[in-house]
Amino acid sequence: MAIKQPDLTINISNHQSSLQIFKAAASNFISSLSGKMFTFGLGLMLLDETHSAISFGINMIISPIVGLLCLVPIGNLIDTYPHKTVLTGSLTARTLALILFAASINLFTATAKLIPIVLFLIIDAISTTQSAISLSSILSPALGVGLYSLVGFSGFVILEIVATLASFGIMLTMKFHYHATNQFANSQHAPVTSHSQFAKFHSGLNYMRSRTMIKITILLSVILNFLYTAVTIGIPYILKDQLHTGNGPIGVLETGSAIGMLLGSLLLTLLPPTGQKRLFLKLIIPVLILDSQILLLGVLFMTSQSPTGYALLGSFIMGILAFALVILNITFQVYLQQTVPTKLLDRVVATLTTVNSSIMPIGTLMFTLIFQSTTHGGLVLIINGILLLGYTLLLLRPLNQAIHSEQP
Repeated sequence: MAIKQPDLTINISNHQSSLQIFKAAASNFISSLSGKMFTFGLGLMLLDETHSAISFGINMIISPIVGLLCLVPIGNLIDTYPHKTVLTGSLTARTLALILFAASINLFTATAKLIPIVLFLIIDAISTTQSAISLSSILSPALGVGLYSLVGFSGFVILEIVATLASFGIMLTMKFHYHATNQFANSQHAPVTSHSQFAKFHSGLNYMRSRTMIKITILLSVILNFLYTAVTIGIPYILKDQLHTGNGPIGVLETGSAIGMLLGSLLLTLLPPTGQKRLFLKLIIPVLILDSQILLLGVLFMTSQSPTGYALLGSFIMGILAFALVILNITFQVYLQQTVPTKLLDRVVATLTTVNSSIMPIGTLMFTLIFQSTTHGGLVLIINGILLLGYTLLLLRPLNQAIHSEQP
């Protein structure tokens, strides 16, 4: 006896589709622009208050730890409940956290401000919000410096609350379409348990252990992320506290980095796909460029320049660095999509992201101590660039062998 399958077709008109895309893009842009400006302003405020190199690295400590602790429960939550319900809950929690943060931040002074900041960043990291890179990343540093000078950090907090509410309002007007037989509708019959989630991630880990190429790239990316934390926290600290350039050059360097990321993404979009041809060169050349730019950045900070010189030359170096970084990331992401079975892809990517970022809190704390104990921050970047270059050269042969061993 034939059983008639339910109709899984969702009928959405072109107008509805276009409206949904516009709403999603508007919501993402508003939340991304304001969020990046808020993070930038938060770093500037902490640097002014504490004069600590960790000012721009607090988020790099909090986010990976929260991501590691919540990897399975958040995946469980998203798999169990409709996405609109999850987004509504996370945005509500984030809005309330922002309001409490705004009400309490001025009750603390100097390093004590880290108490409400850490508590807010924990809640913020748990929230499953989207972020749109490109345009918002380019605008946020330049706008951030200007607004910080005009309205101070309190203005940033108010702006972030308004932007979050606006994004929240747009999201509430959106209609999320689900299949009648999807996991949400049947969750009461086959709930996703913590045990099943752990089993899925375990199967992803077993697959990663069987892939030499993935293991080699983990060895490279973990060290790269560890040493790159010196760039993230070091640039603002070196420019403002050691070279006394003010906030302007910091925003210019961040803008140069965002433009480099955008250009790298556009280049890969415009170029015809080449599959896994010349994969070794497509991975190793960006890494070598990245290593050399970190070294050059350190050389720049060790030479005598005007604030304008640091800003212009530094933004050019950061643009090349970010360009190489986005080429490397996208190339490897495409490689994973082409070689990892679809049923394992999300688990492998999530696990790789968590593993690669888990080293960042250690790097942030270590380089904070290093920058605080020297007056030559540029020298730290030079040493990092040399170490990273040497480590990359050591992995050239194993990486090449791994690629050839997995090619059909």
